[in-house]
Amino acid sequence: MFLRRSLSEAQLCLVERRMILVAGSINIDFAVQVQALPAPGETVMGSAYLVSPGGKGANQAVACARAGAPVQFVGCAGSDAYGDQLREALQSDGIDTTSLRRVDGQTGAAFVTVGSDGENTIAVASGVNQALREADLPELNGVTHLILQLEIPLETVRAFAQAARRAGVHVTLNAAPAHPLDDELLGLVDLLIVNAGELEALCGAQAGAGLEYQLEVLSGRGPKAIVVTLGADGAAFWTNGRCHRSAAFAVQAVDTTGAGDTFVGVLVAALRHMDLTAAVQRASAAAALACTQRGAQISMPRLSAIERLLASTVR
Repeated sequence: MFLRRSLSEAQLCLVERRMILVAGSINIDFAVQVQALPAPGETVMGSAYLVSPGGKGANQAVACARAGAPVQFVGCAGSDAYGDQLREALQSDGIDTTSLRRVDGQTGAAFVTVGSDGENTIAVASGVNQALREADLPELNGVTHLILQLEIPLETVRAFAQAARRAGVHVTLNAAPAHPLDDELLGLVDLLIVNAGELEALCGAQAGAGLEYQLEVLSGRGPKAIVVTLGADGAAFWTNGRCHRSAAFAVQAVDTTGAGDTFVGVLVAALRHMDLTAAVQRASAAAALACTQRGAQISMPRLSAIERLLASTVR
């Protein structure tokens, strides 16, 4: 199932030169655990809060790096102390931060409430993430894969995807948070990754239809392949005109924060040398492991842990 396990030394060197460029948000996360998520107007008491690195873009970059890929990150951090902390966190995972621009203003922040079942609610203050512009895209020499999300300006996402398409770079778009997208942008996407809610938001009038029909309709709008994450139900993916399913890995969830970003990063890292079926399975294993610890980046597994879970599980 897992392709290229016996790569020659020359082939491994070639794989390692396949740089992944991740362009997106970088935030400082403030997380608190509660017994039950608060209802509107309700105040609940929680545990001591956790302050840790986050942001969908930075999270996905860390997931890629820990899965063994060479990674460069493109984004904007503020002029406050959090900007320094977040740069150092990326660098500690070997991520190239030469394209992380410092901007006068507040670093992005996320405020996360986690229930006893591991589910969460998140409010994001974008801060200087909204300052990322087309001119921030570095040269794409040596880059084979670009990962984008929607916590930065949509016009920047579009410009980066257009540049990548011109350069022959594979484009992955994680369409999160949910946002209407036009067919022009979707037509630039090689791999679209969404959760069930984001899929329904993109499907519009077909939102109530079956999953396979939704994927078929959405594929007609441009993306070459689509993956939808389904939590405990695993994942489904559409490629070459067919829908495929991948089962979830059973774990005791503590905190689902960052699990989706873990899935995205590990999936794209695996696509450097695996087919989509094997890559989805590997990403699912990594996302499951991320749910067993608190936090976003701090919960993301390294390659050795992912390999152990895959080896111990009969699929």
